[in-house]
Amino acid sequence: MINTRQRPLTALEQLIMDHIWTRPGSTADDCREAVAANRRLKDSTIRTILRKLEEKGYVTHRIDGRTFVYSPAETRRNVAVGATRQLIDRFLNGSVEELVVGLVDQQVLDPRQLETLARKIASAKEREL
Repeated sequence: MINTRQRPLTALEQLIMDHIWTRPGSTADDCREAVAANRRLKDSTIRTILRKLEEKGYVTHRIDGRTFVYSPAETRRNVAVGATRQLIDRFLNGSVEELVVGLVDQQVLDPRQLETLARKIASAKEREL
């Protein structure tokens, strides 16, 4: 189940989550080193962000000796769907149709993607019957 009430990620949290999604089982040091090319952060800052990510429900941790090892609590796709649901509710009064029409009108979706979506919708309808 997708958590649509999850607080959105900040840009810095997103950067750290991108690392954790690609490298589950990361430590705070791993995360700090991974984001160093984009942002040089203190160890305490990374640990604070990881704690906040855990409070928000994006990561979990296990303890290995004295080291916290972090893994994603949700898939990247589920987080994206939850964020999209928040956008739809906030800007489009809950209308998924308005979002899709906007994506088509603004040529965000190409004809091939629309065909794929149509097949998936038809398949989902068949499963419901």
